[in-house]
Amino acid sequence: MRNIVGVKFKQEGKIYSFHAGDLDLRKGDPVMIQTENGPAMAWVATDVQQVPLPKVPATLKNILRRMTPEDQKVKADNDRLEAEARAFCLVRIRERGLPMKLVDVECLFDRSKVIFYFTAENRVDFRELVKDLVQKFRSRIELRQIAARHEARLVKGLGVCGREICCATFLQNLDRVSVKMAKEQSMSLNPEKISGLCGRLMCCLAYEHDTYLDMKRDMPKCGKVIQTPEGRGRVTRQNVFEGQITVMLEGGKEITLNVTDL
Repeated sequence: MRNIVGVKFKQEGKIYSFHAGDLDLRKGDPVMIQTENGPAMAWVATDVQQVPLPKVPATLKNILRRMTPEDQKVKADNDRLEAEARAFCLVRIRERGLPMKLVDVECLFDRSKVIFYFTAENRVDFRELVKDLVQKFRSRIELRQIAARHEARLVKGLGVCGREICCATFLQNLDRVSVKMAKEQSMSLNPEKISGLCGRLMCCLAYEHDTYLDMKRDMPKCGKVIQTPEGRGRVTRQNVFEGQITVMLEGGKEITLNVTDL
């Protein structure tokens, strides 16, 4: 058996599995792990689970250690470097008149690379900007263009529901969202009502979709002609939460029925 635990690099990030070894870990504990880009800080996201050895991937890596005071000091220094790099990059973008928006800056734990996340409507020639950044910070520089949904995940904010946006809290993946999902949930197709902070369709349309389909499975579809206790009529609306449908009778009268009464 092997002790396996899930960790996140960021609060809103995807969960990755690592060997916990003999470490006594709890959710939320900061730990140091080894990645392809070198050592990195992460947070324990799941309880430790014992997994049979044959089911453990051979490529699974070990958690190096709990985060030490020395690691905390390095992180604090890196946080200051990220703030300095952000301020400097914003100035250089403005001075060079580049059509791009800087979203976030990430410094790898060992300072081997500094990553600048940005958005832009079109391709941007940032070669001179990279030279400025290399000359200033004497490190490998990567400028990474991200999409609007990834920008919202990094920036965070409140959704129309009043809660912090889903992609910045508990969603691990940004799944595909379609207008069809909004139709099947009887949502208004007004773009302002079904779009999130990123300007794209709200993520909740995707992860709530299956629940709506399950709840509507036993309900007559809108437009279907059914027989009711008061006569034949056509289904005009569905209320999945109340388990009710609205029917327009042939005589023009509109009635509401419980699905269990059909």
